[in-house]
Amino acid sequence: MTYSSKNLPFTNEVNKRLKKYFGEVSCPLTYTKDYELCIAVILSAQCTDERVNTVTPILFKTFTSLEEFANAELSEIEKLIFSTGFYKNKAKSIKGFANLLLTEYNSKLPKTIEELTKLPGVGRKTANVILNEIHKISEGIVVDTHVKRISNVLKLTKSKDPVKIEKDLMKKIDPKYWMDFSLYLIFLGRKFCKAHKTECEGCPLNDICPSSKIK
Repeated sequence: MTYSSKNLPFTNEVNKRLKKYFGEVSCPLTYTKDYELCIAVILSAQCTDERVNTVTPILFKTFTSLEEFANAELSEIEKLIFSTGFYKNKAKSIKGFANLLLTEYNSKLPKTIEELTKLPGVGRKTANVILNEIHKISEGIVVDTHVKRISNVLKLTKSKDPVKIEKDLMKKIDPKYWMDFSLYLIFLGRKFCKAHKTECEGCPLNDICPSSKIK
């Protein structure tokens, strides 16, 4: 995937301003072991990070290893993750993920999107999070609901499909910013560019955003 230099002045400026405003950023999900991050991201589908962070401490205290997750009864996992929504599918994904990581990858998270997405419950978004956070590798850009929405607000894409959005962003953002750019958009989405209400006043992008209500 190659990016177009004509887009760089705008996306570089966006990155610069958001970095100045939010400072250094890191994944908002809490974890202590590599595989725990993957489980947390699986739980974050259609759920807020805040909710996930209230669930995982008890979950990870109950099941303290991949082996315990792999051998757990689905009902035991379901009970602890119920509040994250879609708990039955998520429980199956977590148990399947633990089993496959143990048996096929010697408990080590793979270092490519292709291999990571073979694991149950792991799509491109989760794979990108793992590569960025655990391996410090940028093969792509994380596209969650915030990134999906704000990419359209900033006119960086016209698509609603996460895969197409990721491809559009990869063409328009310098690869050295891929790792943090989506995190900045997530933080922007939480503070100013909210789904139910945009608060352009005070937003660090209000004078360059093509959708700004500040004239």
